[in-house]
Amino acid sequence: MDEMLLLRHGETEWSKAGRHTGRTDLPLTEHGEEQARALAPLAKEPFGLVLVSPAQRARRTADLAGLTGYEIDPDLWEWDYGGYEGITTPDIRASRPGWYLWRDGVIPGDADHPGESAAQVAARADRVIARARKAGGRVAVVAHGHFLRVLAARWLGLAPEEGRLLKLDTGTYSRLGFEHAEPVLTTWNAPVG
Repeated sequence: MDEMLLLRHGETEWSKAGRHTGRTDLPLTEHGEEQARALAPLAKEPFGLVLVSPAQRARRTADLAGLTGYEIDPDLWEWDYGGYEGITTPDIRASRPGWYLWRDGVIPGDADHPGESAAQVAARADRVIARARKAGGRVAVVAHGHFLRVLAARWLGLAPEEGRLLKLDTGTYSRLGFEHAEPVLTTWNAPVG
């Protein structure tokens, strides 16, 4: 594999409000659609494989960015936040002072949102990386903020919790590549233009 292009989906109402959005399937806002269209110059690059999360916000981003022939990969779903689904960090901290996702994890939720540990998210990220490496050439991935942060940490050989160091905004792109055959970040959290 030459390079992996990571696209974080455009803005949703919940991402705008800071609400944890794991498996709740929300559409893009108008601004989120503009962000997705702005990614279109990146879609002109040739890719051997394009993988997209099943979430409508990721699929819509891929469509508006002009990525074609993509495959839906359930491993690309966002972190399942369990009982914290739809809740903001300040609201969680009201009952759990000092809470930090990367250190403290989530609490179990219901059948739709049972919750995941960082290790479970990392296992999914590792499968995506293995699949991308087998594909050869250039690979594009359209997914979610926390998931892509874990994926980048795993790409670098770090523990999944080290994704905490890699802030990632909506509608941005990042590139994972190699230097002297070693995995590196070549671009991170970049807006188009």
